[in-house]
Amino acid sequence: MTPARSDEPRAVLWDLDGTLVDSGDYHWRSWRDTLAAEGQPLTYQQFLDSFGQRNDRILAGWLGSDASPARITRIGDAKEALYREFARREGLVALPGAVQWVQRLHENGWRQAIASSAPRANVQVMVDAVGIAGYFEALVAAEDVTIGKPDPQVFLAAAARLGVSPGRCVVVEDAAAGIEAARAGGMRSIGVSASATLPADVSVRSLADLSPDAFDRLLG
Repeated sequence: MTPARSDEPRAVLWDLDGTLVDSGDYHWRSWRDTLAAEGQPLTYQQFLDSFGQRNDRILAGWLGSDASPARITRIGDAKEALYREFARREGLVALPGAVQWVQRLHENGWRQAIASSAPRANVQVMVDAVGIAGYFEALVAAEDVTIGKPDPQVFLAAAARLGVSPGRCVVVEDAAAGIEAARAGGMRSIGVSASATLPADVSVRSLADLSPDAFDRLLG
């Protein structure tokens, strides 16, 4: 990989759900209710273990190897429709520090993209709900990649759309799979989790805990 020059543009690639916006309860309820209608039990631990993954991978694990692609797609689509219904009806709130950091980075000339495992319709609902859509130059979602995290494809696609080399990108994630994907893509990372210390270059419990120069320091 060719080293990035210090005069190249810089970018932040944001995971969305759990990083900028927390709608975990909506995901749990929509998965639980959708699978219950299929006669498929789901434990909360199974749900937690699925964070950061695409629906096709999640459902293949839950339903077993004999689940057809058509059934996986049908169940996944039903779950996401129910999720969006919850989000629109009950609302979404940005996590602490999220809006402030997105605004600050924009003002300081960083390019920004959403790089999410969620379907595009979900991504649009979330960024619109919290009023941050205008700060992103690209939205990369599940439909834009063929392999989900921990493969780096989603982050490499986002970097390419921004015209920024991987070595000049900082990924912000709340899941270990996303941190692994950032590393595989040759990018620096910030892990944000209130419940775990993620194996990122910088790990914090909240975006509000980041030092004012956190992003600048990661790229020297």
